[in-house]
Amino acid sequence: DEIMLFFYSDSGVIHVQSATCGRTSSQICSVGRPQSEMANVQFSNVSLSLNRCNGQRECELNTQGLAPQDPCYGTYKYYTTIYICIPAETSVTCHGGYSYLKCENGKIQINAANYGRTDKITCSEGRPSEPLQNTNCYSPNALAPVSKSCNGLESCEVFATHTVFTDPCVGIYKYLAISYFCCSLY
Repeated sequence: DEIMLFFYSDSGVIHVQSATCGRTSSQICSVGRPQSEMANVQFSNVSLSLNRCNGQRECELNTQGLAPQDPCYGTYKYYTTIYICIPAETSVTCHGGYSYLKCENGKIQINAANYGRTDKITCSEGRPSEPLQNTNCYSPNALAPVSKSCNGLESCEVFATHTVFTDPCVGIYKYLAISYFCCSLY
């Protein structure tokens, strides 16, 4: 059967600690199932690799093909996933400045980046109001250069300018917003 797994973190990024497929209880996911499919609760769970979810704010997976084998055909199985949310760090740098990222423990993993403008307040001091009005200014390719410059390092710097990023909104005063976390799993 095809099932979708969905993970979400509203305060950071996902880190999967363990993920298994199997049956260790006759009570879990048993409603409407015949007893014959619930009887074998002794079979060991199959470990799954859900590394592709690590570092993401949300992750949706199709379970079809996730489990590499079925050691107990005929037993109705369920998925058990334990994950934690790692707090994300943020860095905001006004146009023309350098964004300095640093991890005391672990290596940098970029979660998200935007070079543009999403509010009227950030980097607005001393600026006329007109170049601050467009708050729907997103750079579709900002993640790639930041990730290339920083992922896997203990520290890095990124220049916040349209020579590094494309200019998504000509005439609008922009800033670079980066979300990252420090990962000890490199």
